[in-house]
Amino acid sequence: MNLENQTCVVTGSSRGIGRGIAKDLGAHGANVVVNYRSSEAEARAVVEDIRESGGTAIAAQADVAKLDEVRAMREKVADEFGPADVLVNNAGITIDKKFENMTCDDWETVIDVNLGGVFNGTKAFYDDICDAEHGRLINISSVVGQQGNIGQANYATTKSGLFGFTRTLALELAHTGSTANCVAPGFVKTDMLEEVPERVQEKILREIPLDRFARVEDIAGIVRFVASEESSYMTGQVLGVNGGMEW
Repeated sequence: MNLENQTCVVTGSSRGIGRGIAKDLGAHGANVVVNYRSSEAEARAVVEDIRESGGTAIAAQADVAKLDEVRAMREKVADEFGPADVLVNNAGITIDKKFENMTCDDWETVIDVNLGGVFNGTKAFYDDICDAEHGRLINISSVVGQQGNIGQANYATTKSGLFGFTRTLALELAHTGSTANCVAPGFVKTDMLEEVPERVQEKILREIPLDRFARVEDIAGIVRFVASEESSYMTGQVLGVNGGMEW
């Protein structure tokens, strides 16, 4: 699954799952665009990690909730590497509250980033993906979008919304030979999971047949496959990488 000379844009890749995806793509030959909103130091550290491993990468600031910023990022990518081949829509946020306590701002902020950001990223890079020899649109969802989760009505809605978006884009891209797929991770060992109380982590773990949380590498390897030429006959799919959890 060599990605040499493929330009891969990964939104929200200064930390967490996005960071792991960016580093893995870089280690397998891709030109990687490490997108961040405000974590410049962390993004540049990811770029340095990729370069030290022999890869090629740049950091690119853009708030995915703002289409003009994403379009400016696309111009930066074009100047540095030419058109993008792969877009990984990974950027996302949580504002967790039970629905009775959730405000309109809580709802709209998560929707703007997690769904609006996917629209903006795809809109900005759509022509690149259409024209690429092996164009790949990869949307990062979540098992929460499949199961729901107490206190995450806004987040679950955005992540399940990606299923319909992905399927539709797969149909619309099909005539170009480019693909659109969705990766839906389970619970992954990241800073976000560490913030979950230990008793809740233990409850979640009892629901995972493989009896462990995912490593970032578990998700990055699947994304690399979807980004590669080997996945060329797969489109419109939701890949549940969740340790066997039912949905």
